[in-house]
Amino acid sequence: MMEDTSFFFEYPQLLWLELLLVPLIAIYVWRQWSGREPSMSVSDTGGFVSGGVTVRKVLMHLPFVLECIAVAFLVIAIARPRSSSVNETVDTEGIDIVMALDVSTSMLARDFDPDRIEAAKGIAVEFISQRPADRMGLVVFAGESFTQCPLTTDRPTLINLLKEVECGLIEDGTAIGNGLATAVARLKDSDAPSRVIILLTDGVNNRGEITPMMATEIAKTYGIRVYTIGVGAMGTAPYPVMTPYGVQVQNIPVEIDEALLKEVAEQTGGAYFRATDNTKLLQIYGEINKMEKVKTTVDSFPVYSELFGRFGLTALLAFLLDIVLKLFAGRRIA
Repeated sequence: MMEDTSFFFEYPQLLWLELLLVPLIAIYVWRQWSGREPSMSVSDTGGFVSGGVTVRKVLMHLPFVLECIAVAFLVIAIARPRSSSVNETVDTEGIDIVMALDVSTSMLARDFDPDRIEAAKGIAVEFISQRPADRMGLVVFAGESFTQCPLTTDRPTLINLLKEVECGLIEDGTAIGNGLATAVARLKDSDAPSRVIILLTDGVNNRGEITPMMATEIAKTYGIRVYTIGVGAMGTAPYPVMTPYGVQVQNIPVEIDEALLKEVAEQTGGAYFRATDNTKLLQIYGEINKMEKVKTTVDSFPVYSELFGRFGLTALLAFLLDIVLKLFAGRRIA
């Protein structure tokens, strides 16, 4: 709701420069009335004298008037005039979200297009783009975990860091507990009205110093909701394997600890999803996007508009018109 609109100058002290016009005008008037203007002697002024005030005599002073206008408006523009509109109440939707992404080598399986890791990254980018009001971060894990990007509202940076994620960056394995604990550490000090972790993995916990249930208890203590996503086709999945004849694709069993992922989600108030292809994964992110909406109210939100452009343009036009008059209509006989 719009409450008030006000006009002000960012640098009001510069408006004192307008006083420079006073001596300039005084000097101009004094020169006009003291006979100090250029003149020439003639034997008879009859042909030059006309009674009363003429249009030509008035226009004779127009260049100086334009110069004064230009200087006045230029000073106003330099003082940076602005207007502000204060919104009394603004409803926004914003929460803190950390995505914990499995980057173990099993994510290279090709049951997704082109493979699990690239599909997960591409769909995550779409999810990030759809939530402009949230702070978001990224944690990656395999045999260990680390923070790829802390909580931020800088979407381009987050997306670029997400695109740089690859399998093989860290020691191989699946340390779900470590990945979840690192994500919790990024959120535990947040004062957002809602804090969420989206944990995506395609395997079974087999590494790490922290068990998944220990990390779950920590998340639960801090009131952090965890959405878990199990990635992988049912049964087997094509996987690139190095052989004496080069890289060949072989079908390998898909092993996802769904019972664990369901327990983690249930204990923290989240939900578990199973993604078997790109379309299903996209739908899952869409469901999470719909579920995680929190409205907050901002009491006062000023919106500023810069006005110096119109004053600067007026000064420029006055200068240009002054130049045109002096070039084409400035010759006069005094």
